[in-house]
Amino acid sequence: MKRILILLIPVMIVAGCKNKDRVRVDGIVKDNPVNYIYINKVDVDTPVLLDSSKIRKDGSFRFSVKATVPDFYQVGYPDSNFITLLAEPGEKIHLSFNTNHLYNNYTVTGSKGSELIRELDLKLLETKIKLDSLSKIYKEILNKPSFATEGPILENEYQDLVKQQRMYNIGFIIKNISSLAAIKALYQKFNEETYVLYEGRDLQYLKIVTDSLKRHYPESKHTKALVKNFEKEMNNLYARQLEKIASSIPETKLDPDLKDINGKRIALSSLRGKYVLLAFWSANSKDCIAENLQLKEFYKVYHRKGFEIYQINVDEDESHWKASVKYDELPWINTREDDPANPKIARLFNIRNVPSNYLFDPKGNIIGSNLHGRNLQIKLNQLFPN
Repeated sequence: MKRILILLIPVMIVAGCKNKDRVRVDGIVKDNPVNYIYINKVDVDTPVLLDSSKIRKDGSFRFSVKATVPDFYQVGYPDSNFITLLAEPGEKIHLSFNTNHLYNNYTVTGSKGSELIRELDLKLLETKIKLDSLSKIYKEILNKPSFATEGPILENEYQDLVKQQRMYNIGFIIKNISSLAAIKALYQKFNEETYVLYEGRDLQYLKIVTDSLKRHYPESKHTKALVKNFEKEMNNLYARQLEKIASSIPETKLDPDLKDINGKRIALSSLRGKYVLLAFWSANSKDCIAENLQLKEFYKVYHRKGFEIYQINVDEDESHWKASVKYDELPWINTREDDPANPKIARLFNIRNVPSNYLFDPKGNIIGSNLHGRNLQIKLNQLFPN
């Protein structure tokens, strides 16, 4: 009997070591619409297929993948219908999906990191559903008489939800500072253009997480990618500071006075008292057209609060310019160089390519230049806090 026990003990030890080098995932899909489910490993920001599992008649499936370090995985279908796991070697994870839309309603046990990811994803999903509902109501009343009173209320509710989600992510980061799940909290988005952590000062949380994970997971590819991104963001910050210093051009030279599409001459200085984005563009540039569509969203939110756009077109074809303004329904001040073949205003502002812009404060001082996309949104949020 003793000999048998002696022989069994090494086998158990070997089996135990083997389990520690793998992540095991099993689960149940209720009313599954397909025959197979897949597992990917997330290589920083690119999913790499590891394995597939046939979903049995009872809805069950199972995976076993080799793992030597904590890592992110995706489990789901090929059509972006998946959930994210943060798994450690040796974990046995159980999933239960209660709907065909895996992301909406599921449970996970056996993995602390995966439970944290679920918490983050479901909280953001809840907020996005509420935001979408407010946006729908906003559009429905946009042209109604009640918009004057109901519109600002909806805007405030929308911004409150955005702020609440931001504070939730910050709290999550502070509470789970030593977990790779904090990376997820840093980079969550409301949509393709808008991060949950959207304020300029949120860069501090990127630094805090970077410093923590460098200590806890220095060899993780996710940590190394985070370090590179932090360095990039810091370089961008320094560049913006240098642009601000270099933009102190005498005020008397910085007052375009040009005709709009109706032939009315408008001076930039007539907009004193507002924050004004002086933007140079071309109707022949796809980048400019794409930026105009994004500016319309910003204008919708901030115009009532004191934000204006004074746009200068640099095209020689006047009719094409006017048609583009009307087609894209650009609501702000649209002007054009008096002589596009000799663009004096563009040269005065040292415009080398489009789109380019300068941001003026209510006193007519330049407070920023070439602010696009997320950087412009961060700046506007700083200027118009709720």
